[in-house]
Amino acid sequence: MNINIINIERVAKIYQVGSEEVHALADVSLKINENEYVAIMGPSGSGKSTLMNILGCLDTPTRGLYEFTGVSVSNMSDNELAEIRNKKIGFVFQTFNLLPRSDALHNVELPLIYAGMPNAKRKERARLALEKVGLADRVDHKPNELSGGQRQRVAIARALVTDPAIILADEPTGNLDTKTGEDIMTLFAELNKQGNTIILVTHEEYIAKHAERIIRIRDGLIESDTRISGRIIPNGDSMLAP
Repeated sequence: MNINIINIERVAKIYQVGSEEVHALADVSLKINENEYVAIMGPSGSGKSTLMNILGCLDTPTRGLYEFTGVSVSNMSDNELAEIRNKKIGFVFQTFNLLPRSDALHNVELPLIYAGMPNAKRKERARLALEKVGLADRVDHKPNELSGGQRQRVAIARALVTDPAIILADEPTGNLDTKTGEDIMTLFAELNKQGNTIILVTHEEYIAKHAERIIRIRDGLIESDTRISGRIIPNGDSMLAP
């Protein structure tokens, strides 16, 4: 049975810029189920970043319905949205967003600190998350002691540590070379295989083809929503890099 995680109905987002109204999203409806791997694509100015911000509870729609894990979040307060972001959404960004003076373990346990989890329990959870992304031997390393790919793995471990309902990845390979980017996409494929719901925002066609479904946005509307038959499946028995 498919469990619906995201349900958006006729969502619009309008920004007031001086005397002008900018319609970033016009009339968007979509559903995403548990354990799906979805890529959202669109040119600059298409509305894909606005849609990502709404999906991630970083912004709210001007009108329309957004239900996340069965709960309407369209009209929630900032504090209520912050709690959902911290507990139910794992974010992965192009720029990693790591604390430069903190080691990998502390960077990964940050969401658990905000959640008030006891010290010993959160450190254990953070170690397990780093182990899951292949960085068990890098827990004491600071970001400047890690490669770009390893830094992104730390960011992915941080996204995983709260056991979120979805992982929302915004251009996660944008700062990486092609080979390292492919390693990160291999990791996402393995995480999806293990049951994680992943929503990937990208402008790269090749990156999007790792997903099972591609949603294309143009002019604030969904242009197409396609299941992928030629999905790129990484080679090897395990998709986790050593």
